Amino acid sequence: MVAGDKAPQDLTDQLDQLEEGSNLQWFAVQVASGCEKKVKSSLEQRIIMLDVQDKIRQIEIPQTPSIRLRKDGSRQTVPEKVFPGYILIQMLMAKNDTTGDWEIDDDAWQAVKSTPHVINFVGTEQKHHYSRGRGHVTPRPLSRSEVERIFRVTTEQEPVVKFDMAQGDKIKVLSGPFKDFEGEVVEVSPERSKLKALLSIFGRDTPVELEFNQVQKQN
Repeated sequence: MVAGDKAPQDLTDQLDQLEEGSNLQWFAVQVASGCEKKVKSSLEQRIIMLDVQDKIRQIEIPQTPSIRLRKDGSRQTVPEKVFPGYILIQMLMAKNDTTGDWEIDDDAWQAVKSTPHVINFVGTEQKHHYSRGRGHVTPRPLSRSEVERIFRVTTEQEPVVKFDMAQGDKIKVLSGPFKDFEGEVVEVSPERSKLKALLSIFGRDTPVELEFNQVQKQN
């Protein structure tokens, strides 16, 4: 079964499958920036069409929750990608009868590589001796510690507050004793949901600390 845009439900079971010598491994795949969900959706369809469900088990886009503060002061919880431009795929590895090495099944490898907007697997690049171009990349499975660290972040990290405001932005105060004052942002503290702005008070620029929901960004 192909998982959704979240960490596996039972992380312990997932990690138990990553013991040394296991033939079920996670791989990182680089995709075109901003196309993570599109690649995931396309690959899910191709898995069924090419009948490789037993070889490609899960597709994940590691995400953490973030809180964006709107201009009206309301909060919107949105997912934020941990690794923009990458997706994780759990795949079955097969033993090469000739070399004895564990490798990704050819059909599964082709299904991933031929999906639109997929760039390449993350792995070891084998450069050609007589070419300046990129060589063949041998996919490298993620270690148990890497997988655990990634999915722990997605399941345990507290939401991060995001605010579309930066130093130098012009703002207008919407409420409080300085309502209708205009000024310039000099410091932003997302962890406290506050900012500091220079307001012209009695003809002098005065630093004032304000709540995010007290101000509006000026165009």
